Amino acid sequence: MSEIHDSPNPWVAEHIRRFQETGGRPRPGVNDLLLTTRGRKSGELRRTALVYGLDGDRYVLVASNRGADRHPAWYLNLLADPFATVQVGTETFTVRACPAAAAERPRLWRLMVSVMPEYAAYQEQTTREIPVVRLERL
Repeated sequence: MSEIHDSPNPWVAEHIRRFQETGGRPRPGVNDLLLTTRGRKSGELRRTALVYGLDGDRYVLVASNRGADRHPAWYLNLLADPFATVQVGTETFTVRACPAAAAERPRLWRLMVSVMPEYAAYQEQTTREIPVVRLERL
């Protein structure tokens, strides 16, 4: 198995550490997961912590990058290779990612804003449309 590189962002790296120490419950009342993608340039495994929502049996993520004008690396990695590994709680499994289609994005966006209201403010900070991503378990 290849070595996994945690996010270089100190806040995210600390969040990953807490996730692992708490059996996947670093913030009670918040749905967090760990997403491991393959770097589109390096080919290395990259891990980040994200908030998720559920749409039936699909996991939903928002590529907010905290309102920055550029997409987060994990999202760009999924565009290059949609297969990834997810850890929810203590369970780890493979997923296939797909950006939300235009027709379903508004509904999924509302879902995710209800999960994490800060997403609405992040969208106001940037001119890009923040992507919503569906993860389907394989």
